[in-house]
Amino acid sequence: MMASGCQDYLDIVPDNVAVLDHAFKDRTTTMRYLATCYSYLPYFDQLRSNVNQAASDEFYVDPNPFYGGISNQFGTFTRKGLQTADAPYFSVWDQMYDAIRDCNTFIARVPDVTADLPENEKLQWIAEVKVLKAFYHFNLMRNYGPIPVIRENLEVDVPIEEMRVFREPIDNVVEYLVAIIDEAMPDLPLQAQNVSTDLGHINQVVAATIKAEILLLSASPLFNGNESYTGFTNPDGTQLVSTTYSQEKWTLAAQASKTALDLALDAGHQFYEIFDYTDISDTTKIILNRKQCVMERWNKEQLFAHAFYSTYNVTTVTPYFHKNFHDFAPFDTYIAPTLATTEFFYSNNGVPIDEDKNYDYQNRFKLGFVPANHTYYALPNYETMNIHMNREARYYANLAFDGSRWFGNGRYKEIGRGDNADEESYVFRMKAKENMGKVASIRNSPTGLYCRKLVHVKSVYNDANSKVTYRGTFAAYRLAELYLMYAEALNESLTAPTQEVYAAIDAVRSEAGLKGVVESWTNYSKFPDKVTTKEGMREIIQHERTSELAFEGKRYYDLRRWKTADVAMNKPIQGYNIDGETAPVFNQIVTIEQQNFFTRDYLLPIATQHIRVNDNLVQNPLW
Repeated sequence: MMASGCQDYLDIVPDNVAVLDHAFKDRTTTMRYLATCYSYLPYFDQLRSNVNQAASDEFYVDPNPFYGGISNQFGTFTRKGLQTADAPYFSVWDQMYDAIRDCNTFIARVPDVTADLPENEKLQWIAEVKVLKAFYHFNLMRNYGPIPVIRENLEVDVPIEEMRVFREPIDNVVEYLVAIIDEAMPDLPLQAQNVSTDLGHINQVVAATIKAEILLLSASPLFNGNESYTGFTNPDGTQLVSTTYSQEKWTLAAQASKTALDLALDAGHQFYEIFDYTDISDTTKIILNRKQCVMERWNKEQLFAHAFYSTYNVTTVTPYFHKNFHDFAPFDTYIAPTLATTEFFYSNNGVPIDEDKNYDYQNRFKLGFVPANHTYYALPNYETMNIHMNREARYYANLAFDGSRWFGNGRYKEIGRGDNADEESYVFRMKAKENMGKVASIRNSPTGLYCRKLVHVKSVYNDANSKVTYRGTFAAYRLAELYLMYAEALNESLTAPTQEVYAAIDAVRSEAGLKGVVESWTNYSKFPDKVTTKEGMREIIQHERTSELAFEGKRYYDLRRWKTADVAMNKPIQGYNIDGETAPVFNQIVTIEQQNFFTRDYLLPIATQHIRVNDNLVQNPLW
């Protein structure tokens, strides 16, 4: 858009100015620039190039160079503690500031557009871009912490010292971002007015949700009274992260979350419910609901979504349903869930498996046989690891394991309701040389698990020449997350949990087929009083987020804002022995790599190049 095509160096400035004027000539050209402002939104579905997916402990990426080279391993290198400031594996710094510059240009220029652009539309577009600008700053903040805030673009002829901006304290950044979102809200519609053109645009619900998340991060331990950042200052001595805890920040986050939740409900958002398949059990329906809500196109649970979940990302996690795929496949699976993810989810009693007084936690990694009442989850009497049994429905909505059922891939008949076995759910046989197991050196799950949630139920892979990849929308925010944001912020703002805290988390649990937290902990937990304390509910809400939002790119940032990453991210990445041909051998746990998380890793490093160019820009601690 900014290319001038000039050949004479001295003509660059006037030509570029002319092109920028042309970009805001009328409604059509302005709309194109609006699309440019949106184009910087992160691809939330990118499992390899987004740090929050690639560097999370949820996924392991096979290092085989057949799968695309060293860049596929940046997440692994980051988890191992190998990232450097000289050449960061992940950096959003340049891209987000490019985005902010374009947003500032749009906000400054659009008021002067007069041709064919109604005033109400002009105001709405400006408001959308203000929220985008806030989001791009927020994306920088959650990765780097205190950042320079670019309120307006600098003129090209300002003195160079004015270009050497300072990082601003977190509290100042948050105050500014909240202010511009509040400023934009009155000019935004509550929801999409025209589903054919407005889906994916910023509206009041999206803006309020982004504001709530900004305040949630601001209130969380990483930036609220974090004494580890004592001495983290600008060259002039300005403290960049307050080391004094503020309870008020949680109150503001709770209020913002409640406002966003109320707006979402007023706009008609509701939990996803599948209607495509009617002749299925309630069990299968819950599994599909909690799986499809993430990517079913523009479903009512999605508040904001990336327009298309790309074919490539689908196929990096898609299982091999037939043995001949291993010889010549239409895709290459090389990203798989880690063994740690099997402990994210509750028991079938709705409490953590290490707390359930009826769950045999000590023998969870031993072999057992699938009970008859698991027929919709796994093949009865199949020998598999005990950890796969007696779990909540979200376990089976997220993970596929040896012996598990898979509804989809062209098979849409419930168990016992098809004319033949080929119409009913697949049974996953994942030992070496079996259909879904390791047959050759490539094209297999590297951990012995598959991620069910990120494969659309309507995608079909029958052979190398017959495939349909269903590209849905990938949720950036959905209603369940808003309930959990509100539950967390409200709990932290109080001295003890109230019925309102319970109601918010129970709304999510109910959709997963679970009883309320009070009933579940009272009847099944070894620690029944946990639900009565602020600290106990904190653990419960954090566990609930981990289970409900698994594989959606949330855990990476959650572990950091809670300041618990130093525990979770120092554990080994483990999986099953995928070379095993028998149940006892396959179900041996193997360590694939060792994670190394350091205190510095709570924030990404700013590339050294930027520090050299701007000596007012201080590096993040310990980098």
